[in-house]
Amino acid sequence: MSDARQRIIDRVRLGLAAHAGDDLRRARVEERLRLHGRGPAPSRASGDARALRQLFLRMVEASGATLAVVGTVGELPRAVADYLRGCNLGLSVRMGGDPLLAAVSWTAEPALAVSHGAARPDDEAGLSVATHGVAETGTLVLASGADNPTTLNFLPETHIVVLPTSRLSATYEDAWDSLRAHFGKTALPRVVNLITGPSRTADIEQTLLMGAHGPRRVHVILIEDT
Repeated sequence: MSDARQRIIDRVRLGLAAHAGDDLRRARVEERLRLHGRGPAPSRASGDARALRQLFLRMVEASGATLAVVGTVGELPRAVADYLRGCNLGLSVRMGGDPLLAAVSWTAEPALAVSHGAARPDDEAGLSVATHGVAETGTLVLASGADNPTTLNFLPETHIVVLPTSRLSATYEDAWDSLRAHFGKTALPRVVNLITGPSRTADIEQTLLMGAHGPRRVHVILIEDT
């Protein structure tokens, strides 16, 4: 550690009346991390599964993303192709090896060209599966890995995200609890992306620019599996 950094840390400790060997403070920090405390949740995130589904749909649309709802996984090829046609895009999509997508018969839509692996600079559309959807804000939770490479979330200008309704969570805290339960406390993904609508910025003269740091379009396909 550099001398300058050590001096800063020493001043912080002095202001907190703490010292490097303070076992009580260390125990308090460890206890806080262990308990995963929950913050106040907005009242709109309360309700039954139907109410949360409607809230999620409403918040996704408010974020600037688009939506489609299908009844089964088998309808995905048609839903993806229809969306690409509607955007006047080429009928090609790149995806990872997520088990949900691997179980789909993509040849059911012969015009749709499917490729697999991490996104490349020339890919127009990427297809991912969200681990969770957060109803309170319409946010998509995407975990990195071979099943869903992070590059698919940001390189293509069009990002299509598949989400089963069984993966809807009311709040961020609920989503993190489910992530820990699924992956285990010591095996969380290297990256977890929280995505709310397409990328945008209005930093320059308050002019809204889409696709500034990622996709210009985000399309959510909700599968009614509950």
